[in-house]
Amino acid sequence: MITLQFHPDWPYQAGTEIESMVADGTYRSQFSTGISNGGLTAHPGGDRWHWESRLFAGRYDDAPATARPVYGAWNRRADPYGGAVRFGSSYVRLRPELVDRATFCFPDSVYEPTDFGDQRALSALCALADASDLGDLDDAVEAHIHGPVRFTTDVEAVVLDPSFADTPTATAANQLGCPVEYHPGFQVHADAIDPTYRGPHIVALAKSLGPLITPALIGQAARTTHIPTQHLKHLWHCLAHFGRTPPVGRLSAQPAPKQPTHPL
Repeated sequence: MITLQFHPDWPYQAGTEIESMVADGTYRSQFSTGISNGGLTAHPGGDRWHWESRLFAGRYDDAPATARPVYGAWNRRADPYGGAVRFGSSYVRLRPELVDRATFCFPDSVYEPTDFGDQRALSALCALADASDLGDLDDAVEAHIHGPVRFTTDVEAVVLDPSFADTPTATAANQLGCPVEYHPGFQVHADAIDPTYRGPHIVALAKSLGPLITPALIGQAARTTHIPTQHLKHLWHCLAHFGRTPPVGRLSAQPAPKQPTHPL
C-alpha cells in the first residue's frame, strides 16, 4: 500500500496542515504548499526541481505546481505507523488502485537514486531497501503519485496518532470525507532519548516540553513557540525512532545510528 506521511497539527498559513487539507479537498505537493517535513528545495531551480526533472524526464519542468506529483512511500512492511515515519506522525492510506499511477525509487530522491520505475520495479526496490544499511527513518521506498489525490475518492483512510483523539485535529480529520483511524501511537519519556541520536540539545528540548513527548505536544510547540523548526523536526525524529513498539523484526534488532544518515 502507498502511504503519505504528514504532521496534521503543525502550522500552515493561518491554521494547521489538516485544516488546509479540509479546505482544499486534496493532498497537495511540496511545490504547491511550500512546506515539507524534509528539505525545502521544491521550487524552480531547486534541488527537488532538478531531481524531478531527471526522474520524470522533464515531464513537469514547465507544469504548474498543482500538477506536480505528491510524495509518499510504499509501505512494504505493512507498518501500522506508515511507510515513512520520518515525515510525519500521521498518514494518508491510499486506495490500492492508485498504484497504477505511481512511480517509485530507492533510496529517497534526496540521494539522487538511479533505481526507479513503476509498480513493476517494486519487487527489486523493496529488495534493495531490505538489504540496505540505512536507519529505520531512511530506508523507505519512495512513492510519487501522479495526478490529484482527492480525499473523497482516492483515500482509503487518514490514520492519526491517538494523541489527537478528541482534539481539533480529529474534528478536522472527520471533515475530510474519508474514514479516520488511529495507529498504536508514538510516545517517549524525555529521559529515554539517546543524546547521541540527534544531539544532547534535542534531549534538553524534550525535557523542557514535558516528561512525556507525544506528537500533539510537538505540534503544540510548533504552533505556539519560537523553537526552530529544524529542532522540532529532530525531536520528532527521536520520537519516531524511540517512541513506538517496533512492528517488524528488523527494526526491533536495529541499534540507533550515532548520527543522522539522511542529509536533512
